[in-house]
Amino acid sequence: MDNKLLTEISKKLNVLISISLGRINDTRQFEKNGERIQGVGAITRYLSDMGLEPEDISEIIGAPLQSIRTLLTPKRRK
Repeated sequence: MDNKLLTEISKKLNVLISISLGRINDTRQFEKNGERIQGVGAITRYLSDMGLEPEDISEIIGAPLQSIRTLLTPKRRK
């Protein structure tokens, strides 16, 4: 596969993740270890822990890339 095709697939997957995340968050079923995850910071850390890169997280939750990188700096993590 060429890089352009992989980039397109990645963008489409990010859209699907974003839609799913919105639905899950709206139904209050978005939990980790029994706690509801809400807010940009918590969702950013969750997606990062799942292995997503900051660029993908930014696209998924619609936050600026620089904000995502700031939220993922070690001193900002809880």
